[in-house]
Amino acid sequence: MAASRYSFTSELWVWEGPAAWYFTSLPEDVADEIEEMHGHLAGGFGSVRVRVTVGGSTWATSIFPDRKRGTYMLPMKKPVRTAEGLDTGDSFRVELEVVGS
Repeated sequence: MAASRYSFTSELWVWEGPAAWYFTSLPEDVADEIEEMHGHLAGGFGSVRVRVTVGGSTWATSIFPDRKRGTYMLPMKKPVRTAEGLDTGDSFRVELEVVGS
């Protein structure tokens, strides 16, 4: 299956819980298309494997369904947030490629 690529602007937010996990949410139209095209191949917890670029940082990770927001959420690890100077509430450009599940 050919890879699907998306580009969008999103905002950094913190998970409301005992641990400080940072995420950004995919736009609903992007999430809907990924679900339609790749949802049937999802792994554990409904995860979809992706390759992401934010600024000068590129990494492999998975996106996870966020039922509360009705989209997928993308984890933003600390080395990326530090390298790109991102803090809660900051907006930034995301280049995302679905690479399989």
